[in-house]
Amino acid sequence: MLAVSDEVDQVLLAGAASLRTAELILACGDLPLDYLSSLMNALATPLTFVPGNHDPDLSGYRLSRSGMLLRAGLPAHPPWPTGAFNVDGQILDVAGLWVAGLGGCLRYRNGPNQYTERQQAGRARALRRRARWRALQAGRGIDVLITHAPPRGVGDGEDPANRGFGCYHDLVAAIRPRALLHGHVEPQPGGPARRQLGRTAVRNVTGWHLLEIGPDGVTSLIPGRRRAI
Repeated sequence: MLAVSDEVDQVLLAGAASLRTAELILACGDLPLDYLSSLMNALATPLTFVPGNHDPDLSGYRLSRSGMLLRAGLPAHPPWPTGAFNVDGQILDVAGLWVAGLGGCLRYRNGPNQYTERQQAGRARALRRRARWRALQAGRGIDVLITHAPPRGVGDGEDPANRGFGCYHDLVAAIRPRALLHGHVEPQPGGPARRQLGRTAVRNVTGWHLLEIGPDGVTSLIPGRRRAI
């Protein structure tokens, strides 16, 4: 899968055809919708995303059990690219993976997709309930959790704009995804490329990374940012 976040990379876009081995694009926020649409078209690959704090307000939409997009209980046309899936607060079976998502960051100013710790904890509890129901129905758990902000203390910063969510620790412990992918925070120079939260691999995918999810976790095939293809 191709994981992207926060940074538009024209080099990636120009050479995207060489990444057609990717079966899924996972976008962790703060990327223009037309850029995501171009990546989808170049790779001919489904895309699942969560919004970041610099993205527009995309709330009010939800998927029905039949897969229809609804707003205020009525069928709706999404403002995001056709064929893409907003998984914020949702769980989706796509390209053989169960993907869950929570967008937004810790509130540090007025604007969309920003939440207090208490607000995000409530959204995380709702996602846990959905994950529990899905596990009972499908007999399997979550493969990948995509978020915009990182977990508190796991690759985040002390600046209010870069601080992660403490509630993600309980969420990860409850749903036990094989990987948590996030953006929002500039990777620390010389910092660890890989982090763990229990048995869950935590990756900052700011820029873009080509990853593989297997039974033993997540493997970087092409890690890094602005890398020539």
